[in-house]
Amino acid sequence: MHDIPAHDGNRQIDWGRTSGDYAQWRPDYPAEFYDRLAVTGVGLPGQRILDLGTGVGFLALNFARRGANVTGVDIAAGQVEQARETAAVNGLTIDFRVADATETGLPDSRFDVITASQAWLYFDQARAISEVHRLLSPEGVLMVSHFCWLPRLDEVARRSEQLVQEFNPEWTAADWAGEIPEIPVWAVGRFKKTDGFVFDTRVPFTHESWRGRFRACRGVGASLTPDEVDRFDEAHAELLRRTVPEAFTVLHRIDCFVLKPLRSKPVEPPGKRA
Repeated sequence: MHDIPAHDGNRQIDWGRTSGDYAQWRPDYPAEFYDRLAVTGVGLPGQRILDLGTGVGFLALNFARRGANVTGVDIAAGQVEQARETAAVNGLTIDFRVADATETGLPDSRFDVITASQAWLYFDQARAISEVHRLLSPEGVLMVSHFCWLPRLDEVARRSEQLVQEFNPEWTAADWAGEIPEIPVWAVGRFKKTDGFVFDTRVPFTHESWRGRFRACRGVGASLTPDEVDRFDEAHAELLRRTVPEAFTVLHRIDCFVLKPLRSKPVEPPGKRA
């Protein structure tokens, strides 16, 4: 998400605590996303792809299914273990590693494409940019993407967010406006945008799957105690029983940027010059 802080007050965010719900209930990007990516030249057979902040491996798994040679890294060991299990069950060979996105330990100029879905905001951006420059081949590109519900346009999302804030007032990811910049602020002067897209889609849910989706969000499963998560989930179940049918959809916005590093001396972004 754009312009969302990486931290929630004093709450520690640990994605490893929600790996099970994340893998089971957090929806993957729809097929249209991967098809559009292929048109931009990302996710093609034989490409050497590194997925930074891979989580439970959604992007990595899909790229491997399409014939790419994929490595996925994440700092959360629980997420990586879940990704490895999913890859094994599906007969996919992916090099999943526990590593910091800013210090992967991987060889120079190794990758044709580096991707980061919903993860870039959590990185030390200056160090991540340096690592991306080091790891990409001379003609390589960085792809960053997001897949987010739209609380200002969808009543179900808005009500569920309001409930999260009752249990976790420090949660800062609520009420996203859905605005997509022409190019991310951190990329100005450091990357050239070569392609990208934005589209909205309605994602189907049931009471069970939407509850699981919210347990997997950072404001709940990644930051609340187990008892708090259970109490939130009970309240969420009651909210859904009162307000929505058993099957429903939630409006989401998907955005993608394909960026080519500028190998010359970086230019300071607007507003940062002395």
